[in-house]
Amino acid sequence: MTPYPATLGVILAGGLARRMGGGDKPLLMLQGQTLLGHVKQRLAPQCGCVILNANGEPSRFIATGLPVVADSVPDHPGPLAGILTALEWTARNQPAIEWVVSVPGDTPFIPADLVERLHAARSTAQSAVAYAASGPQEHYTTGLWPVALRHDLRHALTVKGMRRVEDWAKAQGAATATWPIEPFDPFFNINTPEELDAASTMLSITSLLSRRFGNDGCGEQEDCDD
Repeated sequence: MTPYPATLGVILAGGLARRMGGGDKPLLMLQGQTLLGHVKQRLAPQCGCVILNANGEPSRFIATGLPVVADSVPDHPGPLAGILTALEWTARNQPAIEWVVSVPGDTPFIPADLVERLHAARSTAQSAVAYAASGPQEHYTTGLWPVALRHDLRHALTVKGMRRVEDWAKAQGAATATWPIEPFDPFFNINTPEELDAASTMLSITSLLSRRFGNDGCGEQEDCDD
């Protein structure tokens, strides 16, 4: 049993990956596994279940075994729409879960204590939401969101025209949980071929440390109702 409320995980995979030549960036390979596979492996043990927010033909993600949920608002307005989609999907399909954590599909090193520390941050600050930071960098799309705010978020997107996750998070008085950036940033994201190469080196270091300390960061995950 986790020391925090039941939480659904959503992996945001709606970007166009222009700097990587287009296509689905989360399906790029990193040491024999897709970026999406690495993210799922780290996120799943922390969540009751995990879904994937992606638009277009869902069959291209069939190997993940995750429910694929397209944006619930038109015209692909960005990651804020993915968060809204996850909140609304959870309310319909997992009504017992009151929290959603979001992570980008190109961050293969998210920490094993991500969900626990985000819950601790929002509880300590008595805030409705929380997001991650590392060193001086703030990572608004890596955040914790209450399902109860889905109506407010839909209004912000469709009526106010809000597009930035940062703007909505700060409007809710978001708390912040901060991680160190040594030996490397756990929220390192991949946008270029050079960063993919760097991630391979980082993964080798992570694997070495995991073997040394006997913790592979894996665990069991319940199935989501689709």
